[in-house]
Amino acid sequence: MALPTPTAVIGAFFTGEDRQAIEPVYRDLVYRELDGVLAAVPNHDLAIQWDCAVEFAVIETHAHPGGSTPWWTGDVWEGLVARAADAIDRVPTDVEVGVRLCYGDVSERHFVEPRDAANLTRFVNELTDATTRPITWIHLPVPIERDDDAYFAPLEELAIGDAELYLGLVHREDGVAGAARRIEAAGRHVEEFGVATECGIGRAPQDATADIFRTHVAVAAGR
Repeated sequence: MALPTPTAVIGAFFTGEDRQAIEPVYRDLVYRELDGVLAAVPNHDLAIQWDCAVEFAVIETHAHPGGSTPWWTGDVWEGLVARAADAIDRVPTDVEVGVRLCYGDVSERHFVEPRDAANLTRFVNELTDATTRPITWIHLPVPIERDDDAYFAPLEELAIGDAELYLGLVHREDGVAGAARRIEAAGRHVEEFGVATECGIGRAPQDATADIFRTHVAVAAGR
């Protein structure tokens, strides 16, 4: 079961002082929904994924006019990490929990193109330190045009313990060949990882779904 973090929804759909007032109310509602799922599904049959996307809009643009500004006082990073860690720690330790980091996918476009994986790496490391329970898997996006060492080099600093790493380097536009180039580049900087699409398949054209699945299978088989 995938859920957007409360931060993602508050940051995307509300503005100004409304965010401060609505955040605790909405957060509690999401956690009640989570509790309902936990009560209905056996823990060994369940995995929860928290999706962090608006978090990176704040990280990348908050210092610029018109950017995604935080609604809390104090350090921007600390506020984002603490909120994500709180959501992760709401999941019992006998339920798998993952976190998917994202730079947005509106009409298959990011809200900003990451210069490299440095901010993703920093967020993951700080989040791993902040949680009280282990994270089962972590997903990081890889833009389609990035098969260069500069993008992947920051991943050498990842410190994720026993969590599984998945790189979202499968793109429908360039298929297996494109994924292979990105896998080769990533492999020079991180030893072990699984593969995924960059941002799921929910916003891909309807007639592209079958090809995306076939590509994903072919790429994964090569791993």
